[in-house]
Amino acid sequence: MEQYGIIGHPLQHSFSAEYFNEKFRNESIDAIYNAFDIDRIEKVQEIIASHPTLGGLNVTAPYKEKIIEYLDELSPEIRKIGACNVIKVDRGGGTPRLIGYNTDYIAFKQSIAPILESHHKAALVLGTGGAAKAVQLVMKELGIDAVLVSRYNRPGTVNYKNLTTDDLHTYNVIINATPCGMFPKSDDCPNIPYEGVNSHTLMYDLIYNPDITRFLYNGQKYGATIKNGLEMWLLQAEATWKIWNN
Repeated sequence: MEQYGIIGHPLQHSFSAEYFNEKFRNESIDAIYNAFDIDRIEKVQEIIASHPTLGGLNVTAPYKEKIIEYLDELSPEIRKIGACNVIKVDRGGGTPRLIGYNTDYIAFKQSIAPILESHHKAALVLGTGGAAKAVQLVMKELGIDAVLVSRYNRPGTVNYKNLTTDDLHTYNVIINATPCGMFPKSDDCPNIPYEGVNSHTLMYDLIYNPDITRFLYNGQKYGATIKNGLEMWLLQAEATWKIWNN
């Protein structure tokens, strides 16, 4: 039996195991998908060694950047972004080779491009992790200036504390690429001046559990167009399966 899985911490929010195991049942695929909740990235080596039929892994927070040092080969997208969310385990040569890909990039691009309008010129990307970097690259490729927002004073970023309502008028695409507000902490939301949001604002949350996060709820209250990350997740899951079975 083939095995696949996901590594991250925590993993209560993830639909991946449910999605892929249902796919395997419906398509009569002799495989199983497991959730590997690991508290240290080093444990990925134990997972590879102890699961000899493991063909691939999804990678989620907080390991999308940390996993890179364990990979034997990187896709062009990873070289641009510096983050990986899919691993193909190639066992053709005996010793497993880990090949990294980034499907967040293409899935987010396919999901957000149809809902962008001509007045969307600049974006705030909340977060500085692997997902945020994929989002920033997509925005720039779509011709939208994108700035990362951080809790810390880092070069090339804006601190949450310094955001104003005027900033939200200027940066009228706001993407939450952090886990803030994800199940089970569904009452949390990024600390931004939501009163600066209006009907020209597009707010996109990469989180898909819950359906409407506090971030999206606050935006909708002020008239923003909102979208959660479920479509993006489904698109990247489809792209992931193609990679594993290429």
